[in-house]
Amino acid sequence: MNWRKLLLPFSGLFWIGVSTRNLLYKTGFFKSKKFKIPVICIGNLSTGGTGKSPHVILVADLLKDELEMAMLSRGYGRKTSGLVIANYSSKVFDIGDEPLQFFNRFRNKIVVAVSENRTIGINHLVKHYKTEGILMDDGFQHRKVKPGFSILLTDFHEPYTSDYLLPAGNLREPRSGAKRADIIVVTKCPDAFSVKQRDAILSKIKPKPHQKVYFSKIVYSNSAIGFRFTLESDEWRDYEVVLVTGIANSKPFVDFVKERFKSIHHLEFSDHHNFSVADVQKIDQQYDKIKALQKVILTTEKDYMRLKDESALIEILFYLPIEVELNDFDGFKENVLNYVRKNKRSS
Repeated sequence: MNWRKLLLPFSGLFWIGVSTRNLLYKTGFFKSKKFKIPVICIGNLSTGGTGKSPHVILVADLLKDELEMAMLSRGYGRKTSGLVIANYSSKVFDIGDEPLQFFNRFRNKIVVAVSENRTIGINHLVKHYKTEGILMDDGFQHRKVKPGFSILLTDFHEPYTSDYLLPAGNLREPRSGAKRADIIVVTKCPDAFSVKQRDAILSKIKPKPHQKVYFSKIVYSNSAIGFRFTLESDEWRDYEVVLVTGIANSKPFVDFVKERFKSIHHLEFSDHHNFSVADVQKIDQQYDKIKALQKVILTTEKDYMRLKDESALIEILFYLPIEVELNDFDGFKENVLNYVRKNKRSS
C-alpha cells in the first residue's frame, strides 16, 4: 500500500482550498488578465516529472520565426526576486536552471525572462522588447493571467487521471482542471506503443470537443556534450560514468545510460537541487574512486546548468541533450500556429 494514501483526508482539505480558488476565478470574483497578443501556457496538473522543458523548447522552436517571442518563467530555485531578463552573464542563481537552459538554447532569438508576477512580466516584455507573443512556462496554475492557448502535459506512466491531490498524490489541483487545456500531451511514451494502449489512455482522459490529444516520447542525443569536446555514442560503451541527476523522475534517464555505458555510479538529488560545496566534493570523490582511465561525470542538460560553473568538475562534466517526438507533429504544429496567426497583432 502506498503510505501517502493515508494523507487523503488532508488532500480533501487541499481540494476545498484549490477548488474554491478556481471557482472564484471562473465566476470572475478573482480577475484574470487577458492580453491582446498570443499567450501560450505550458504546464502540468502534477508537481513535475512530465518532461516539460523539452516540450517548451519544441514550441519555442515552432514560434521563433513566426513572431517576436518571449519566454516567461517563475524562475524556480533562483536567489533573486522580481523581474529579471536573462543575459549572457546570467547564472542559475539569477534566473533558475530551466530559464538558463532556454536562454542557452535560443540566445538572441527569444527573450527569456523570469517573474513571480506573470502580469508584470508580460507587461514589461510587451512595452520594452516589442514582444508579439508570450510562451509562459509552468503557468497552468497561475490564474492571474488568462492564456489564449494552454498545453497540458501528463506522464504516460503516471497520468493525472490516476493521481491524487497533494499531499496524498502529486496533483496541484483537481483533475477537472484539465478542462482548461486546448491540447493535452501524454509524455514519455514507450517506443513500442500500441493502438490499444493509446485508446485506453484516451478513454481515461475523455477529451472535450475542443481538445486535441497528442503522444510524445523522449529522444536522447547521440552526443554527450562537454566543455571542450563531445563523446559520441559509439564511444560510450568504453566509459564508466558517475551519473548525477537532480530531476523529478530520473528513472528513464538512468535506464537509458545503464544500457549504453560500461557501468554507472548514480548520485541522485532532488528536483532543482542547489548543489553545495559538499555535494560537489561528493561527486568529485565518487569520480576519483573509479579506477578506469576512461571515465566521465554525466548529467542532464538541466542539471548541467547548475554544475557547469564548478571548476573542479568542468573538464570532466558532460550532459546528454534530449528532444521530444510527437505522434502527429504536423497536427500539433498546425494547432499552435493557427492560434498564433489568428491572434497576433497585424503589423
